[in-house]
Amino acid sequence: MATFLYRLGSRAYRTAWPFLAFWLVLLIAVGTLAGVFGKTPSSNFSMPGLDSVTTMEKMQERFDDAEDSTTAPTGSIVVQAPEGRTLVDPEVNAEVNALLDDVRATGVLADPETIVDPVLGEQGLQAQMVPQLQAQGVPEEKIAADVAAVSPLSPDETTGIVTVRFDADEVGDIPAEDIQAVTDVLDAQDESALTVAYNGNAFSAAAAEINLTSELVGLLVAAVVLLVTFGSVVAAGMPLISAIIGVGVGVLGISLATVFTDAVNDITPVLASMIGLAVGIDYALFIVSRFRNELIKASGANDLEPKELAQKLRGMSVDTRAHAMGMAVGTAGSAVVFAGLTVLIALAALSIINIPFLTAMALGAAATVAIAVLVALTLLPALLGLLSVRVFAGRVPGVKAPDPEDEHPTMGLRWVRRIRHRPVLHLVAGVVVLVLLALPAVNMRLAMPTDGTASPDTPPRVAYEMTEDAFGAGRNAPMIAVVDAVDLPDEQRPAAFGAATQEFLGVDGVANAQVVGTTENFDTAQILITPEFGATDERTSDTLDRLRDAAPGFADETGATYGVTGVTPIFDDISQRLQDVLLPYIAIVLVLAFVLLLLVFRSIWVPLIAALGFGLSVVATFGVTVAIFQEGWFGLIDDPQPLLSFLPIMLIGLVFGLAMDYQLFLVTRMREGWASGKTAGNATANGFKHGARVVTAAALIMISVFAAFMLQEMVFIKTMGFALAIAVFFDAFIVRMMIIPATMFLLGERAWWLPAWLDKIVPRVDVEGEGIRHLTVEDGQEPGREPAAAR
Repeated sequence: MATFLYRLGSRAYRTAWPFLAFWLVLLIAVGTLAGVFGKTPSSNFSMPGLDSVTTMEKMQERFDDAEDSTTAPTGSIVVQAPEGRTLVDPEVNAEVNALLDDVRATGVLADPETIVDPVLGEQGLQAQMVPQLQAQGVPEEKIAADVAAVSPLSPDETTGIVTVRFDADEVGDIPAEDIQAVTDVLDAQDESALTVAYNGNAFSAAAAEINLTSELVGLLVAAVVLLVTFGSVVAAGMPLISAIIGVGVGVLGISLATVFTDAVNDITPVLASMIGLAVGIDYALFIVSRFRNELIKASGANDLEPKELAQKLRGMSVDTRAHAMGMAVGTAGSAVVFAGLTVLIALAALSIINIPFLTAMALGAAATVAIAVLVALTLLPALLGLLSVRVFAGRVPGVKAPDPEDEHPTMGLRWVRRIRHRPVLHLVAGVVVLVLLALPAVNMRLAMPTDGTASPDTPPRVAYEMTEDAFGAGRNAPMIAVVDAVDLPDEQRPAAFGAATQEFLGVDGVANAQVVGTTENFDTAQILITPEFGATDERTSDTLDRLRDAAPGFADETGATYGVTGVTPIFDDISQRLQDVLLPYIAIVLVLAFVLLLLVFRSIWVPLIAALGFGLSVVATFGVTVAIFQEGWFGLIDDPQPLLSFLPIMLIGLVFGLAMDYQLFLVTRMREGWASGKTAGNATANGFKHGARVVTAAALIMISVFAAFMLQEMVFIKTMGFALAIAVFFDAFIVRMMIIPATMFLLGERAWWLPAWLDKIVPRVDVEGEGIRHLTVEDGQEPGREPAAAR
């Protein structure tokens, strides 16, 4: 592979335009197709096989008008009268109706004539429900409770809910301009006496739009780090350009994928851009840094400032520079390929969990990483070849960019010498710190994103809180029990439905239960269950468990069966499924890390401590994230919420690849020194010296890119950005730069021990490009070209 990459790098450097044209045409083509055919990503997080999903499917089979509550193109408009007034007041009611007239006038809603103000809706409900329930002999107290549970008007008549349905089959099919037309009308009410907010599937999807602020901030910080690393404006810009192009192709490709699958949700492009931008910059950084080293070697000097290097470049032949580029791609590029593969494998492994939306997110991020690798290997050398001798131009005043190949002690060398002097102290300190930080993780709670977890002061969150205050917390967390009485005689079915209602009312945590629909032949009923608590309240999950626990006894007593579905049960089941697979996935990733590093380093101890170190950094990340975002420690977050259900498993998949990147770029140089005859201790110190500067720059870039996503409005994106940033910090600076070298010093020569029988069967992987070190400038010339000396 190293030889192939050497040829690829030198060729791309010499003949830049074909490579540049390929990526430019691809970017334009994918962007055009995505713009013409791409759809709005789905906000559906459902997955097959869950009890709630199976029940939802049964309900849709039995009831013609039933639909998936997670994808229905509906929303709610919540209106509140001015303080001291009610919606029944004629002036206030007139203002509400004027608002609804404007909403109907948008022409984007299905059946706009059915949209009525809450007061009229309450009157219609009373006229319909009360006589029916009285005829059935339902007590007046129960009638009042049933009406209140579904009424669009709050008991104090100050707040009302208006349900609207967009003219589309599913929420993902609603044109963005249609949602914008309605929200523009509603937002214009800010100056009126009414308080107006909106939530639900349609409006929550619109509120989840991603702005580019985070990417721009991340790029700005990355640019500063690159300027310090290279001391040149032009060289610093190369990783940024290649990363932007890679992310552009990847994210546009994800948009185009919405044409073929509805599994792509609205978080998929966010994760893809987050990881793609970070690894794209890092991979390019590794190659440009190695290219600089190779040029310095070719100049015959130990170290050169950017200005001096630029002068030397003018005296180098194209063949010499192309050879240096080939060596950089063949060595650092080989490591980039392997590092990219670790990320791809970790992300692709998420598909074995068999959760469609999670698989789509993982594969979308993996595809973007794969593109980042290809861009770093082909587009980047072409860009450097196009710039030719100007690649290290634009010197930054006052910035010295020393090369680790020189003989002067670097900061990294001074740090590793300190660890070598007291390895036990640094090892114990690193482990103890990470273990202590991990302790809050035992209280971790997971939940799917709802309007109740939206950012404070956003319309979905305001509408959620208005509904909770006026109607009770359970109004935001309705459940539907589908009671199946197919196997019962016709005359026993009504009694079974009544028994189910009484069963549910007796469950702790249920505020109301009532039959809201039956099939024509009366073999199935829908029973609306209103819990006492909100959608993300742990007590609601407990209530759901109690409802399901009662199902076997109910079946034994009545012969009928039931299942519970709705948005809240579906999201609760998803969270539980993700929590159940978390530990097995961690085990899979740790075993995978061990096997991959065994192939690279041909050692038992190095992979073992690398995998265990990764585990420590992950659990510490969970602990800190839970403490800050869920428990609200230190008051840094004024709105503590449960963690996003798929954050832990996605975090593991992403951080695994990044951790292996740092392990690879640090320890390969250690092994190279040991294999060339250095003692284990000297090899560790020297390898750390060579890799520390680039890995530090790469980690700082990763941290800045991830942390910048905390500027997004969506709480779960903030949390994801923080968790990824802190995970990189822990893994790069505590595990890779303290625990790993300390352990290597303690192990000494045993660090590179591999049983003889295993040495025979483990294939050899040339990550450091040992197979191309014998190549000369002449080897990198294109067939048929004259030697450089002859020209």
